[in-house]
Amino acid sequence: MSSAALVSTKTQRPPVNPWIVAAAVVVPTFMEVLDTTIANVALRYIAGGLSASVNDSEWVITSYLAANATILPISGWLSSRLGRRNYFLISIAVFTIASGLCGTASSLEELILFRVIQGLAGGGLQPSSQGILIDAFPPEKQGSAMTLFAIAGLIAPVIGPTLGGYLTVFYEWRWIFYINIPVGALGCLACYLVVEDPPYLKQIRADLRRRPVRFDYLGLSLLILAVSCWEILLSKGQEWDWYADPTWRAQTMAIIFAVSLVSLIIHELRIPDPVVNFRPLADRNFAACSMIVFSVYGVLYATSTTLPGLLQTLFGYDAYASGLVLSPSGIGSVAMLLVSGFLLGRGTDARWLILAGLLLMAAGNRWMASMNLEISPSLVIWPRVVTFMGISLIFAPLTVAAFQGVSQQMRGAAVGLFALLRNEGGSVGTSLAKTLVQRRSQFHSARVGEFLDPLNPQVQDFLNQGQSAFIRETGDPAGSSLMSLQALDALRDQQATSLAYFDSFWFFSMLSLLLVGLVFLMRPSVAEKGAHIGAE
Repeated sequence: MSSAALVSTKTQRPPVNPWIVAAAVVVPTFMEVLDTTIANVALRYIAGGLSASVNDSEWVITSYLAANATILPISGWLSSRLGRRNYFLISIAVFTIASGLCGTASSLEELILFRVIQGLAGGGLQPSSQGILIDAFPPEKQGSAMTLFAIAGLIAPVIGPTLGGYLTVFYEWRWIFYINIPVGALGCLACYLVVEDPPYLKQIRADLRRRPVRFDYLGLSLLILAVSCWEILLSKGQEWDWYADPTWRAQTMAIIFAVSLVSLIIHELRIPDPVVNFRPLADRNFAACSMIVFSVYGVLYATSTTLPGLLQTLFGYDAYASGLVLSPSGIGSVAMLLVSGFLLGRGTDARWLILAGLLLMAAGNRWMASMNLEISPSLVIWPRVVTFMGISLIFAPLTVAAFQGVSQQMRGAAVGLFALLRNEGGSVGTSLAKTLVQRRSQFHSARVGEFLDPLNPQVQDFLNQGQSAFIRETGDPAGSSLMSLQALDALRDQQATSLAYFDSFWFFSMLSLLLVGLVFLMRPSVAEKGAHIGAE
């Protein structure tokens, strides 16, 4: 297809109002992103309901993420072959059906199988909906379109734990899957009525039909192998003690992942029709934005799992109460998304919005690192609000800047690769947060324990006062002495764990500051009236 034909078709808009299209496509996207976090708070309930161990129940999360990550890079190829509209509708339908099957699972093995199907179907929703939004809106309105997409991509992880905790506590864990059925049915019907492929996609599909089908089976096999080993390593690495694992499970997974990834990159760069196209990374803006989105989503998912853990283990909140503390950040997120969309529409350089968002992220995490165990819920809410305001400010300008230098022919591959890195960033952040907390907890426990010796007068005062209090309650001198020692040990563990959580927030603050350097490597990115995505 000639470049002139591509330019001419880009100006054609779908017959339906683009805002109606946007409202239709964000519903299934929101549903899919919600499922990445909604099951996290219900794992122990799922394990109990299916007579499985809590460790084994983690495969409910791992299987979904692995399947989701596997399908993301090839979503562009599937869209071009099936038609983006058809692929989008099929993905919604299969995801909805798989959600219902997850709710009816009678064993953990069944649930994991249905979660794999759910992840494979859901993986195509984000890149497809993002591509639909980019094509549905004129260039000067694409910042606003990405703002709406960001609402689905950012608010869903925020309310996921709250909604999951509510449904699990007040109903049953199966409802975290059943709730997708009406939402999926509504989204599928709406998209069937209003979504259409633009002319250039129809032309590409027609051209592909005239050619023999060539599929990169070797690339797909290497991709599945690399992603599966990567997700398993991230999920089970801490449990296996990472590279100190005496059974060599973690080391084996790491070696297979590294060999598969290197082989995948070399193979895909040598063939004309790769299943994962790495060529968009040659664009400076796309490469920088990919690294930023990987890290930002790492921070997003890390804080979304770390803070509930802190509240539930040290503050005594249950899953629902901790979710309520996290929810107000969604209000600030929506407000900042609207601000970023407005500023992009007024011609603000996307780089400066990204810079401001990264600084807000760093400030919010640094604020959380300075917390202590005596604070009220309001002092937990505000640092998280600041953090999510920063993440929200980044999302829309990051998307605009990423695709501004990507040609239209490469857009499908770029969207799939961008979504893959965003998804994997969340997986890495979740695993990194868990590892940081456990390792730093061990470190601080040893350091705090250095001062808890019998010759320390403060230790003796604590033990004497504790023993006196327990004697009054139990009347048992020997038992009271043991209980006072246990109280001191519990206090040590509590302080060590709190310091570990605060250290993780400090780490994510420093990571946010390091990302600032990437902003200055990017070209100016302004969504001006009359500009067009794909311009070089």
